Amino acid sequence: MLTQLTQYRFVNAYLVREEDGLTLVDAMMGKAAPGIRAAADALGAPIRRIALTHGHGDHIGAVDALKEQLGGDVEVLMSEPDARIHAGEHVVDGKLPGSWPKLATRPDTLLHDGTRVGSLEVVAAPGHTPGHVAFLDTRDRTLIAGDVFTTYGRPRVTDHFYWRFPFAAMATWDKAADRASAEKLRALNARRIAVGHGPVVASVS
Repeated sequence: MLTQLTQYRFVNAYLVREEDGLTLVDAMMGKAAPGIRAAADALGAPIRRIALTHGHGDHIGAVDALKEQLGGDVEVLMSEPDARIHAGEHVVDGKLPGSWPKLATRPDTLLHDGTRVGSLEVVAAPGHTPGHVAFLDTRDRTLIAGDVFTTYGRPRVTDHFYWRFPFAAMATWDKAADRASAEKLRALNARRIAVGHGPVVASVS
């Protein structure tokens, strides 16, 4: 049900199979669109929706290109806080860390805790960004956790520096909220965890 895509050996996106086609979770960095479309073609199914864990540039990079190439039938979904940031609104005090490139595409649907995206249930997990979310597949309890964790070496929360992959921690907005979100995701007892940076793992206990 889950296909991992990796760009530059460290940026992940995922294709989730649904009855009507595929949900793409995250869109990696710029120039990723051809590879994403090729992966969908290899699976023999169309991309029906693009669901984003958060608004950083290494997760939204191919959104504009995919939206243009795949047309208006592709639904783009993002959390309300991160969508507002991309719209130029002042959402939090101070400068937001991480890359927030210009995004021409506006989300068709705003995600909130408990929203359903096909078989995926949205789990609010703020901290890395103000509107960060995770997605729990209700069929097999796979958790797509975005950047709350990285899994190089072993799973680590992105609230602190980790030498194997320090960039996620450097881009984390609120470390205390990120830690709280990590505990919330752990409590879901997912069968496996898929993250933005690193391999899929069995658990984050």
